[in-house]
Amino acid sequence: MSSNTLRIAPLAIAALLAAGPALAQGEVNVYTYRETGLVKPLFDAFTKDTGIKVNVISASSGLEQRIKTEGANSPADVLLTVDISRLEDAVQNGITQPLNSKAIEQAVPAAYRDPEGHWAAVGMRARIVYASKDRVKQDTITYEELADPKWKGKICIRSGQHMYNNALFAAMIVKHGEAKAEEWLKGLKANLAQKPSGGDRETARDIAAGKCDLGIANTYYWALMNDKEAQRKPWAEATKVLLPTFQGGGTHVNVSGVAVIKTAPNKANATKFVEWMVGPQAQQMHADVTYEYPMRAGVPINKTIAGYGDLKRDPMPLASIAANRKKASALVDKVGFDN
Repeated sequence: MSSNTLRIAPLAIAALLAAGPALAQGEVNVYTYRETGLVKPLFDAFTKDTGIKVNVISASSGLEQRIKTEGANSPADVLLTVDISRLEDAVQNGITQPLNSKAIEQAVPAAYRDPEGHWAAVGMRARIVYASKDRVKQDTITYEELADPKWKGKICIRSGQHMYNNALFAAMIVKHGEAKAEEWLKGLKANLAQKPSGGDRETARDIAAGKCDLGIANTYYWALMNDKEAQRKPWAEATKVLLPTFQGGGTHVNVSGVAVIKTAPNKANATKFVEWMVGPQAQQMHADVTYEYPMRAGVPINKTIAGYGDLKRDPMPLASIAANRKKASALVDKVGFDN
């Protein structure tokens, strides 16, 4: 759910340019890859609760490098992003600092926090399968089965180099080793109905149009189409959600998360922002506004998402997925997945 173009709120950027790094105590500057419309309700609620104004810079790529280039003069306080790879990129670029917050440690399980405390997950999503209601009778599937020749010409997917798919492919490397992951990827490619293209919503569109029977997508897109996007609701109505698992394992999950920037001019407000994002109110908003699985125990899952069935998360460490993403990207090119 990242933005497609660089978008900077005019009032926010004016304030940033005028004030420089020594910003007012009543502000926090958030650099984010999240779709502005999805996260604005969270920012508005944070401001209402705390009185701290949220200035937003939104982009589709390059925020880590931008913050690094801005250096000590960067106005960035917080990076709010999707995917473990981008969180790890931020750490590897040396632009983050430990959160050092008991409230965050208590709210977010250790498996979904950086071991050194540099980031914490605020929501979780799963990489799942959309299936034709009319043409697919089975209600369970494994990731490994997606390479079964019985699905030849029946699968739609976005680019194999997209970070959502890259993470799944990296997880396949962790689970089975590089050689078997390559064999699986070749089998998946052989089963594609068309060249990888579009986004996750478009997989549902193409299933509804009869171009394919299965699509690989994230959990929240189906719920958004069904509940909030009237023009796309027919795509959801033509499909059903399957929660795949690895053979002998669980469902592949990824996260959206936050990090405090090393040079944050409003560090105290940045910490408050992260603590608020993992608090009960924000976690319920993550469930009902962004359709993610909440990280905080006891927060109800959105009823549409819960309707998919019981999510059995694979215990694979997120750090292991991040460590194998370059190998996964190389495999995509090696097998010509996107060609």
